[in-house]
Amino acid sequence: MAYYHLPVMPEEVIRFLAPKSGGIYVDGTVGGAGHAALILEASSPDGMLIGFDRDKEALTAAEERLLPFGLRARLEHGNFAGIAEVLAELGIERIDGILLDLGVSSPQLDRAERGFSFQKGAPLDMRMDRSSGATAAELLNTLPERELARIIRDYGEERWAKRITAFIVRAREESPVETTMQLVEIVKAAVPRGAWEERLHPATRTFQALRIAVNDELASLEKGLDLGVRMLSQGGRVVVIAFHSLEDRIVKNSFRRLAHGCTCPRDFPYCVCGNKPMLRVLTGKPVMAGETEIEVNPRSRSARLRSAERI
Repeated sequence: MAYYHLPVMPEEVIRFLAPKSGGIYVDGTVGGAGHAALILEASSPDGMLIGFDRDKEALTAAEERLLPFGLRARLEHGNFAGIAEVLAELGIERIDGILLDLGVSSPQLDRAERGFSFQKGAPLDMRMDRSSGATAAELLNTLPERELARIIRDYGEERWAKRITAFIVRAREESPVETTMQLVEIVKAAVPRGAWEERLHPATRTFQALRIAVNDELASLEKGLDLGVRMLSQGGRVVVIAFHSLEDRIVKNSFRRLAHGCTCPRDFPYCVCGNKPMLRVLTGKPVMAGETEIEVNPRSRSARLRSAERI
């Protein structure tokens, strides 16, 4: 199956990232390299891009997509939270821009064996990097009930988390919960039929929560964003596209913190923290995809783009 991921808000990404010739850019979630190719085109003839991805299949597709750019593109297998170590190894001290597109790509959702989709039967895997880490099934069958309920409640923002978890624990006592369809049926049984939302599958939030937990997505975002911003040169830009409120809240709060600087109490006469503002926020409110794009790419409907500039 061809690995192609339609880039979300491509024009907005280039407008806010503002790539230039000679610049060095990081795509922390390169995927199928749709955005990466646009960045390299906009930074021709000698802009450079370093692309990170935890998914080896995505990197293979990205490598093929970026072949025309030759040595201007370099791909790294790993979490973008490790940006500092990788750039140090490459001898790069400063970058001119960083992009994070936090959406799960279409090929990951569409390939049943990845276990991300609640619409296709498959083993419950959900790992972005299938070479390491615990699978969703392993978490479901080994975590204490209280911890599993916390994950579904906090990461899925699921009001029925406690009840869903009780049903999961009851099911796993009889036999391991190992497939997507097993989990779907458990969630559907746990959530009262009258509480099902018209446009949202009842298992959506539970699957989201498990994916986030399996891949430690929120901690990776917070760490990678902070390190990436600190490596930006003056005038460098950061662009982040989030697809749910938890991610967007982290981005908003991180930008706000890095733009504010001093954290001393307002009534304290002297600043002792020494923190100086690092960012100028460019998007007061998140930028949304237009109706034309949503018609072509329905998954862009939930995308929220935020951007800031290093000062």
